[in-house]
Amino acid sequence: MRGGADSGFTEFKGHQMLQRGLQNDRIRSLATHSARPKLLAVSSGGGHWVQLMRIKQAFEGCEVSYVTVHESYRAQVPDHNFYVVNDANRWSKIALMKTAGRLGSIVWKERPDIVVSTGAAPGYIALRLGRLLGARTVWLDSIANVEQLSMSGSWVGHSADLWLTQWPHLARSEGPHYAGSVL
Repeated sequence: MRGGADSGFTEFKGHQMLQRGLQNDRIRSLATHSARPKLLAVSSGGGHWVQLMRIKQAFEGCEVSYVTVHESYRAQVPDHNFYVVNDANRWSKIALMKTAGRLGSIVWKERPDIVVSTGAAPGYIALRLGRLLGARTVWLDSIANVEQLSMSGSWVGHSADLWLTQWPHLARSEGPHYAGSVL
């Protein structure tokens, strides 16, 4: 990683897209719970979480709840609702079903107006569930996917309201769109 904790964020022009989208009057009108839209930010561990933390400034003005796979990340987002789901992938079907069940409970409880994810499986599931409840959705594909989009990103991208890649050569007119990288 280059620079300080926020240096990648300032290089990522997509934060402006995210902020405009999240501050949009249409989204504010969806906020049935309070004056501030409820945002559910979801990621797996490691680099997915780091990238989610790099864009969290774009969530300013929202009531944010975080979902990830490591309890140890809680300290990075004090004063926010924080949930842990088990880590799962396509190779662990039972774990994936447990993750889906837990995410279903979280999404139902939080009733987010917006769901944002940097991947992978937990984010895919959360975006799909959030969409079912009418949430606006944002998918930021991981910077680790240099050659092609992630499997989760490929599957969920066309149903996301905002679908972003961090590699210019992976951008397409129909999405994903390129607006810089967060690392």
